[in-house]
Amino acid sequence: MTTDGAPEPRRARTRLSLQTRLIAAVVGMVALILAMIGVATSAILGNILSEQLNNEVQDTARVVASQLVSWHSNLTGPPNAHDVLAQGRLNTADVLLVVGNTSMGTDGAYLSGSDSVASLTAAQTAKVLSAFNGGTSATVTVEGVDTYRMYIGQVGDYFIAVGLPLSTVSTTIAQILTTIALVTTGGLLLLAAVIALVIRHSLRPLRAVAATATRVAAQRLDSGDVTITERVPAAEADERDEIGSVGAALNSLLDHVDLSLAARQRNEQRMRAFVADASHELRTPLAAIRGYSELSLRSLRAAHAAGPAATHAQLATSAEQSEQSLERIQSASLRMTTLVEDLLLLARLDEGQELVYGAVDLTRVVVDSVADAQAAGPDHEWQLDAAEKPVVVAGDAMRLHQVIANLLTNARVHTPAGTTVTASIIAVDGDAVVQVTDNGPGIAPDVAGELFERFSRADSSRARHTGGTGLGLSIAKAIVTAHHGTITVDSAPGRTVFEMRVPARPADPDFGEADETVAQ
Repeated sequence: MTTDGAPEPRRARTRLSLQTRLIAAVVGMVALILAMIGVATSAILGNILSEQLNNEVQDTARVVASQLVSWHSNLTGPPNAHDVLAQGRLNTADVLLVVGNTSMGTDGAYLSGSDSVASLTAAQTAKVLSAFNGGTSATVTVEGVDTYRMYIGQVGDYFIAVGLPLSTVSTTIAQILTTIALVTTGGLLLLAAVIALVIRHSLRPLRAVAATATRVAAQRLDSGDVTITERVPAAEADERDEIGSVGAALNSLLDHVDLSLAARQRNEQRMRAFVADASHELRTPLAAIRGYSELSLRSLRAAHAAGPAATHAQLATSAEQSEQSLERIQSASLRMTTLVEDLLLLARLDEGQELVYGAVDLTRVVVDSVADAQAAGPDHEWQLDAAEKPVVVAGDAMRLHQVIANLLTNARVHTPAGTTVTASIIAVDGDAVVQVTDNGPGIAPDVAGELFERFSRADSSRARHTGGTGLGLSIAKAIVTAHHGTITVDSAPGRTVFEMRVPARPADPDFGEADETVAQ
């Protein structure tokens, strides 16, 4: 708690790196396994050494018993443990011996590491004998000497208790545990070093991914012409392993984002060009309306200022100028209305509106459109190539007619007199394909790529004579796209082909007549 009673902010815990956590986990698990192996080995080895010590104690007891039997005839008094150990030849350097009987008492002694014999006190001897408690084996700790594994047996009128120190077992186990600990520690250190190298090398692609992402995050992507050139190096983006696949995935993401940003930039440029072109197209009729309205207003004011003195000729001139001005204003307003309606149609088509679907006999639409084009352009040669069987599609009859009429008008306006224009319709692979072909001068390659853009203009080889807005082909493309179709152009000097392809309906007698329409 702080002095004002508010709780103290919780300190953020330091988060270890992934490499440190992996090393700690692996080394900790291996250390635990090695420790369990060491404990199990020590327990098993301790049991083996204890059993071996018991056997050695019994063997030593038999040797001492045989010596007592061989010496018994030469002894003038009761056997003495000190003398037995001093004269006997035992295989072990450290042994404890207690000899006695019920009538003559007991005597104890032990061999030290320097092969000297030392006698036990009466209290030590009594403690050794009391440890058996009726059994033949016992573990006895003699204060100031050692802890022994004892075995007691009867030899004639005497009993003997023989013991060997347990320190040999504990010393052996301690040496083994020390060796295991040292080897384990060295092995764990070596393992940690190897794992650190392996993990560091394995995580290098992730570090490359992080560095690439950091550099990309530092770039300005909110405006302007943005290009993301940063990529994870190919050596760190190997899809054959899991970590390398992360780098490959990031590269794919950056490629997609880069393409999306480029598309966004193109859309922004097109939008700015669209707004500029629309403003330019609207400015011309607006300027005409303003100019002619001012001219008409000036003429009326002049006539009004003349008053009764105005001559009949002046009034007639003023009326004629006003009529001409109104006609030009009407023409400009009609042009502006057409432009606004075209823009509104494009916007609604982009939103998926403005279409009324039904069964459309596209063959009949092409025939009617060619007839209209022939009446509008008698100086061109018009040809029709259509099968007797009608091609029926699901779509908006009025809009599809608008597309075909626009293509025919485009061929008539942008080609010289005498050009042959052929309109054909066939069904191919489930699609209705309409082609408008002419043998005119063709379209310049730099213009053909942008021909379906809004406010697009053809070059001088196809000079515009109608003063159009440049929205016809963009509207045609929007209508065809709304019908899930495509429209393309292939042009070369002497041959230009516009192709519209939309899905055709299969033969279905239950669909209804071709002029039936259904709201979308």
